[in-house]
Amino acid sequence: MLVHIAHFILNDHKHWGIVENNLLLKLNQSYTTTAELLADKQAILTMSYEQKAKLEKLKISDVSFLSPVTGNKRVICQGANYRQHMIESGFDPDTKSYNMFFNKSSAAICSAEADIIKPKHVSLLDYEIELGLVIGKNIDEKTLINSENLSEYIGGIVIANDVSARDVQIPETQFFKGKSYRTFCPVGPYLCLLDNENIHYLDLLDLELKVNGETRQKDNTENLVFKPAETLCELSEFSDLDIGDLVLTGTPSGCALRIPSPGMVRLFSLLPEPLRWSLFKKVQGKRSDYLQSGDQIEASISNVDGNINLGSQRNKITSIS
Repeated sequence: MLVHIAHFILNDHKHWGIVENNLLLKLNQSYTTTAELLADKQAILTMSYEQKAKLEKLKISDVSFLSPVTGNKRVICQGANYRQHMIESGFDPDTKSYNMFFNKSSAAICSAEADIIKPKHVSLLDYEIELGLVIGKNIDEKTLINSENLSEYIGGIVIANDVSARDVQIPETQFFKGKSYRTFCPVGPYLCLLDNENIHYLDLLDLELKVNGETRQKDNTENLVFKPAETLCELSEFSDLDIGDLVLTGTPSGCALRIPSPGMVRLFSLLPEPLRWSLFKKVQGKRSDYLQSGDQIEASISNVDGNINLGSQRNKITSIS
């Protein structure tokens, strides 16, 4: 049984609800955090038709969505994890033998409808659609995670956008800072709860991101190089993970950032650092794909038969004056 959950505001109060037939079935329980909701995952997944019939029904258009992943949790990201994006980033996916991890601040989390605020000093603002894994079971030691027990550790999945200030991330070599400004992580609108019967859908999801109606990124999770079970296994070797933490699994090709050729990178490395990064910003700044104030981003993740549909993010870029 697949269940999609939304976190929303109605009449100035926060609620959780089941998304069904273009309606929200408001849950009677009041969950303060995603972790509290996931503690009741099995009860929600097995809710009977009669139980659902008693829930208050709301129109989706009448509510304002919140992120289904609540704040103050770890946000751990994978870099260059789709084959084509690896190639675009200068890696050989057939020889790269290591997972690339970095952190993003949970302060960056916002809703699927929120404006993304472009800081005044940022000119190279980029987008990265990603499948987010919401942790469903605490991990506090090295753990063997495989296809048999994966559904124990993944409570659900969401859309996330790993928004990035490339002119901070790369010249300053600060992934954490460049990816963590407030509103730099839209999440949701829906959290799809997974169990052992439907965990296989993780390899069957289509991702698409558009800017002003133009498709910029499009791929399928079958092309992930490091799959979720392998990723969580490796993470357990050096990091604790708690229920409600968010793991972003990497972005497809098509970002605004373009890595120079290996020869150009070697040439740039010979230049004095101030000149090197001045040229980097000048060359990248000529690319029209970077996000500007007023741009509209749409992101969606679903599978071909429609069993999983994580909704659509619609975020507008606004600038700090």
